[in-house]
Amino acid sequence: MRIGIVILPDQRWAVASRRWRLADEYGFDHAWTYDHLGWRDLIAGPWFDSVPTLTAAALVTSRIRLGTYVATPNFRHPVHFAREATALDDISAGRLILGLGAGGIGFDSAVLGQPELTPRARVDRFAEFLELFDTILRQPATTWSGDWFSAVDARSIPGPVQQPRPPFVVAANGPRALRLAARHGDGWVTTGPQHVDNAELWWKEVAVLGDRFTATLEAAGRPLDSVDRYLNLDTSPIFSMSSVEAFTDAVGRARELGFTDVITHWPRESSWYAGDETVLEAVAGELPRLRL
Repeated sequence: MRIGIVILPDQRWAVASRRWRLADEYGFDHAWTYDHLGWRDLIAGPWFDSVPTLTAAALVTSRIRLGTYVATPNFRHPVHFAREATALDDISAGRLILGLGAGGIGFDSAVLGQPELTPRARVDRFAEFLELFDTILRQPATTWSGDWFSAVDARSIPGPVQQPRPPFVVAANGPRALRLAARHGDGWVTTGPQHVDNAELWWKEVAVLGDRFTATLEAAGRPLDSVDRYLNLDTSPIFSMSSVEAFTDAVGRARELGFTDVITHWPRESSWYAGDETVLEAVAGELPRLRL
C-alpha cells in the first residue's frame, strides 16, 4: 500500500513550501495538487496554478513523487501540456505522475466562455486527449488532426526522463472512462460515489467500482496487476484525516478492496477538508505500519 496526500494550491508559496517539504519528510509516497483554474467555492479566495506549484515542489523535495490531480482537456491542450510535463519530469528527476481526467462542468469549463459539453462529449474529447498526449510524449514529432485537437509537427525533444513517458493515472467512474483507464492507464484513480451520506454505503459502492474495473481490465486483455489502483479517501462522508483511527480504518478498507494506493488531503483550517495538522503529524508516524 502506497499513501499519498493532496496539497491544495490555495496558499502563497511562503506557506505552501513548508507543506511540500513536510510531505516528503513525513514519508508519503506521492503528493498531488489540484489542476483547476478555480475549484468550487474556493474560487473566491487565493488559488495558484498546478504546473509552477509542482515545479517549485520538485525543488524543495528529493524523494516523493509529484502529481496533477487531475489535468483535464477543459483548459489543457496536449501539445502545450506535453512540453510542461516533459519539463516537470526533468526538473523532478523522473518523479512526475500525471493524473488525468475528462473534466467536469463548472468554473474550469465556464471561465473560458466555452459551451457546456454533454457527458458523452466530454469523454469523447478525453479519449482523443489521452491518445494525442500519449503519442506526443512517446515520439519526437507528431502531426495530428482530430475532432477536438490538432497538432502540426509537435516536438517532444529530449523526451521525458521516465521512458516511454511518465505514468498516466486515469480518473474514471463511468463505463466509458473505465475503458479508457484500462487502455491508457498505468494507474486508475476513483473518487468513489459522489454525494453519499452513509459511510458504509460509500464503501459498498467503491467495492462495486473496483469489481467493474477488474471486469474492464479483463475485457481489455490486460493483466489485473498491470494497473495500479488509487482511491481518493475524502469523498467519503468521513474525512480521512479527522482522526488517526479514521485514517487507519480507511487504509485498511481500501487494502481489502484491492487498492494499491490511497490519497488523502492536507487538513485545512476551514471549509473543504477542515481538520487539525496534529492529526496529520500523528498519521505520519503510522505510515510505515500502514504500508504493510
